[in-house]
Amino acid sequence: MSIGRSVTRLRYALMIVMGLLFSSSAFAQEAAGIPADEASVAAGQELFDGNCASCHNVHQDMIGPALKNVYERRDVKWLQNFIKNPSKVKDSGDAYAVALFEKWAPTVMPAQQLSNDEIVQVLAYVKHSTENPPVAKTAEATETAGSAPAAAGVDSNLLLVVIGVLVVLLVIVLVVLVALASVLSNYLKQQKGLTAEDADYVNQRFDLGAVLKSQAFIGFVSFVFVILVAKALLDGVMGIGVQQGYAPDQPIKFSHKLHAGYYEIDCQYCHTGVEKSKNANIPSANICMNCHSQVRTDSEEIQKIYAAIENDQPIQWVRIHNLPDLSYFNHSQHVKVGGVECETCHGDIKEMEVVQQHSMLTMGWCIDCHRQTDVNAKGNAYYDRIVELHNSNTKAPMKVEDIGGLECAKCHY
Repeated sequence: MSIGRSVTRLRYALMIVMGLLFSSSAFAQEAAGIPADEASVAAGQELFDGNCASCHNVHQDMIGPALKNVYERRDVKWLQNFIKNPSKVKDSGDAYAVALFEKWAPTVMPAQQLSNDEIVQVLAYVKHSTENPPVAKTAEATETAGSAPAAAGVDSNLLLVVIGVLVVLLVIVLVVLVALASVLSNYLKQQKGLTAEDADYVNQRFDLGAVLKSQAFIGFVSFVFVILVAKALLDGVMGIGVQQGYAPDQPIKFSHKLHAGYYEIDCQYCHTGVEKSKNANIPSANICMNCHSQVRTDSEEIQKIYAAIENDQPIQWVRIHNLPDLSYFNHSQHVKVGGVECETCHGDIKEMEVVQQHSMLTMGWCIDCHRQTDVNAKGNAYYDRIVELHNSNTKAPMKVEDIGGLECAKCHY
């Protein structure tokens, strides 16, 4: 280890010790001034999720350091200056900022377009999360959760038992009916004074060939055949263009379960256009390099990203969700305005090693959603007059279909 690196680490250690000592006085006193009301915490959580969550977690390190008790390590004014322009604070010679940059290099925190009041709201959320950490599952809760599938299994077995009993009873009834028919037939055969017609009916034998050649049987079989063929043709036609479950191999093996699930990287960090554009857009290699310029650089899959950059060639990702050209869909309208969660259409992405098309994405699927979804009108003045007119006619919640969500020109123009 070089002397320069040892000095740097020693300097960083001293800064941490000084910060801890100092936090017990001035910083801790100023932290008491951070608001704790629900409105500030809620606003701070929204700002945190939109601007910080892709790199930071309150309780554990991610791409950047954990933010627990950050307001005790530095005063609010310092945090406001640093968050709005980290490089400027570092370049000013601030020892703490320099130490942070050295520890987390080569990751560089970008300047955040937040006001001082918004930063205080973020700190309110961090403070609330620090004082109210996630509750770990107890053994009792784990056992209770684990017992739920067992209960479901008992119900399924009970249903199977009931069906089995009904089948046995049906077989017994059929056997009894056949026995009664045989007894009655034998009894009638022994009777005297039967007319010729009655005698022929009693003494007739079952002729399977005659049944198979009868018009009633042929008509029934033909009807069933036509229904089955029509059903198969209808399913085939309705399935054209439906790729539900489609999960193609990609040129680079990317795990959403690892990135979005384990590391909790926000969807918008990679798919930057989802809140402001028609398309969510495929992340560029530069976004990958924000982390992988230093993380797992020797990985065979990461080397493919390096090769694409060096050769100035785009990565040939295979598109999974693909609507026909005759349909118009706008991500920003649904995500930003409508408040629709990504998982609503794309499924539990955080659990997918290989992403697949979760929903049908058919016209009927979209229409059903527009019929069932309430309009997210809260805080949006555009809808105030529409909501007022709607509420004057009915007490039912205003659905998307009530504001033209089923008009053809909304999606086909």
